[in-house]
Amino acid sequence: MKKNILFVMPSLSAGGGEKSLVNLLSQIDYDSYNVDLFLFHKAGLFINSIPQEVNILELPANYRKFKQEFKESIKLFLKAGQFNLACFRLMFTLINRVIKNSTKAEQTAWKYVSPSFDNLDKEYDVAVGYLEKSSIYFVVDKVNSKKKIGWIHTNYSNSGMDYHYDNPFFKQLDHIVTVSEECANSLRETFMHLKDNVRVIYNIVSPRIIKSLSNTEINYDIINQKNHINIITIARLSHEKGIDIAIDACKLLIEKGHKVSWCVLGEGNEREQLEGLIERSGLTNNFKLLGTKENPYPYIKNADIYIQPSRYEGKSIAIDEAKILHMPIIVTNFKTAKDQINNGENGLIVDLDPQAIVAGVEKLSQDISFKEKIINNLSKEKLGTEEEINKLYEIL
Repeated sequence: MKKNILFVMPSLSAGGGEKSLVNLLSQIDYDSYNVDLFLFHKAGLFINSIPQEVNILELPANYRKFKQEFKESIKLFLKAGQFNLACFRLMFTLINRVIKNSTKAEQTAWKYVSPSFDNLDKEYDVAVGYLEKSSIYFVVDKVNSKKKIGWIHTNYSNSGMDYHYDNPFFKQLDHIVTVSEECANSLRETFMHLKDNVRVIYNIVSPRIIKSLSNTEINYDIINQKNHINIITIARLSHEKGIDIAIDACKLLIEKGHKVSWCVLGEGNEREQLEGLIERSGLTNNFKLLGTKENPYPYIKNADIYIQPSRYEGKSIAIDEAKILHMPIIVTNFKTAKDQINNGENGLIVDLDPQAIVAGVEKLSQDISFKEKIINNLSKEKLGTEEEINKLYEIL
């Protein structure tokens, strides 16, 4: 008999966790598992990439009201006589305005969002909160399941999450899955009483699919300008991804006489600030925010260097994808960098500093034998992780 599995996710926007889920769902054996997907927002770049075997659940009526614009939401609740939900919607808005740290705001606000969700009627064999915070809280509070799993896609110790808030939820999980050994160590150190529940399942990437999609035609002039150092970065436009540091590095490269074209694929809440920094730095022709791309692989393949300037990461899918396409890679020395890059062998790890990034770019641009060594070493690595699905089957 097939097992019933539920995955819970905020949305399918263009993030690493979202892409990881799509890749995982593409590998599942649907002869053995019935899979439901609950999304808080049925939207996002990857929504059309979900396998047809997956059943996307409908949102409950009260939550549809809750996620309307503030005034409309309050109006709908008052009209229906749901005064308690109107109060919760007000508190949710106040929390998000008062608490400037978006991570802690999401944690604190859960108790006000939660009443707008009904408990799911269906009983599951396994329920998976596939992203930290609200997805896990939903699985714990709203799902009837024989086994519950929480998935953490970042290094917990520098994520900004509140241990005291997460602890009672994590204690109700059968397994806490994360994406790298460094992330697992962080969880075991933070939640020592739960260390035996922590498991590592690497993000699933398929070299065959990535290489095939990388041959798609695009406007190569955007990413491959003649006589320029063409750089590509894939990241959310948010503080932890360090795009501001990349802009400063680009400015230094220009000041040193280099011709540079640096493109960033991704969206986020810092777009406006970053656009202002690009303009003030005089880089409107050199540093381009291209938005999200469902198929980023031709952009990676046709660049000269891939750079991940992050302040912190869990395990970056984008780095793995750049490795599969044998790109010379520069990453900053966030805690999990060594999980993916062996410095000087299959890429460069540099300090989280514009000058250090510049030095890395110059090394790869000017030392051709070193660059070729990096590419050659990447070509010899076994980079596919499709077999990671077997680790999930073990705990299912």
